Amino acid sequence: MTDSTARARPVRVLLADDQPLLRTGFRMVLGTEEDLDIVAEAADGLEAVELSRRLLPDVVLMDIRMPRMDGVAATRAIVDARLPVRVLILTTFDLDEYVVGALRAGASGFLAKDVPAEDLVTAIRTVAAGEAVVAPRILRRLLDRFADALPDPAATPPKALNALTDREREVLVQVARGLSNAEIARALSVGETTIKTHVGHVLTKLGLRDRVQAVVLAYETGLVAPGRERREGGDRHVP
Repeated sequence: MTDSTARARPVRVLLADDQPLLRTGFRMVLGTEEDLDIVAEAADGLEAVELSRRLLPDVVLMDIRMPRMDGVAATRAIVDARLPVRVLILTTFDLDEYVVGALRAGASGFLAKDVPAEDLVTAIRTVAAGEAVVAPRILRRLLDRFADALPDPAATPPKALNALTDREREVLVQVARGLSNAEIARALSVGETTIKTHVGHVLTKLGLRDRVQAVVLAYETGLVAPGRERREGGDRHVP
């Protein structure tokens, strides 16, 4: 993760949710953090896009289902406009089908709406630092639901993966399992800096924004099979 001490100002956050009570709750939680600044609130996706263009927040905390424009379309509009704004999606288990769409649209991650306050704060800081956040419990549920639509992992790997070295492909598998750089380094008996370099090469060669999209690609291409890469111990973030 990027050294947070390099940031000279608070992380500027835009809250986008059509439920005023939820926005109030998020504001109460985030308002106690000195390094987070709530710059505005949006009641729908279109307003979230307009405020993002005007205020350029560091992070938009984006609900999926909103009037006028949903969170997926709003995320796509923000990313397509090449704004220096990153989007963190909030979802509920009954809305899993929207998650892949949000990630493909360019979201930097997603969390469940019932995420503990400290995890939400950490996720916002992580996304603002230029990295990605994913709740693997949601990802596993999503992938299990759509497992039949994913490629057979025994099939020939897609040509896109041919650009990766054997070690880079191995690192991608570990990323898809939810391991941090430090954990991958220990598993492969190399330095953490080396793993960070490999991850950077993977993202560049495959044209991916961040580790979240790398996780989705690993499953979509069949490099990792749903149901096989479960990790014990509950939710984990992909940092």
